[in-house]
Amino acid sequence: MFHGLFALSFIGAYLTADGERWRALHVSLGYTLAGLLAFRVLYGLFGPRHARLGPMFRKLGSAPAWLRSMADAARQGSVQGINWRQGQNLLIAGAVVALLALVVPLTLSGYGTYKEWGDFLGGEWLEDLHEFFGEAILAVVLGHVGLIAALSAFRRKNQALPMITGQVAGAGPDLVKRNHAWLAALLLLAVMAFIGWQWQQSPHGLIPTPGWMQSSSDQGHDEGD
Repeated sequence: MFHGLFALSFIGAYLTADGERWRALHVSLGYTLAGLLAFRVLYGLFGPRHARLGPMFRKLGSAPAWLRSMADAARQGSVQGINWRQGQNLLIAGAVVALLALVVPLTLSGYGTYKEWGDFLGGEWLEDLHEFFGEAILAVVLGHVGLIAALSAFRRKNQALPMITGQVAGAGPDLVKRNHAWLAALLLLAVMAFIGWQWQQSPHGLIPTPGWMQSSSDQGHDEGD
């Protein structure tokens, strides 16, 4: 549920980034991204063992040793000693950590742009910074999806399916003893409630109607008068 809501929020925010017409929806989705990030960090600190962030960072800590093994194999002119599965896991873990880390400057720069903090120093540098982090996350997302697709083709097995079903085919111990469907439902309800609240707070709602442009134009004429 977190993965799906996080992806949909970013895609929606990216598609509504340009123009004043979708500004309210763009800002609401940005707030949603920040809230989902806070949830994931708390879940990674206090949640079940399989969802902790610690093992992911420890996995990334093995990157220097893996890179040294690649360098040794390159000097010897052989690839037999390279643990390719470890390399794939490192790339996936790195992409996930990068996505979570980039959301912080993305949402902060977006909030600053929305509140016009950059006007104090002049120019549109804060808006440009926000756009830079948005493009950076898009690049990481595309790389992450491309890697999953390549692994699925190479192993002839859908590597994205376990992220949806939570199950992996084959023998082995169950890492999750019971399904936390209640938490997934609670997370979905929280996001829907927030979006609904934002909709009520926005004068024109989050999705522009045909009369939105006329209303905004009339307001602009009134202010000009």
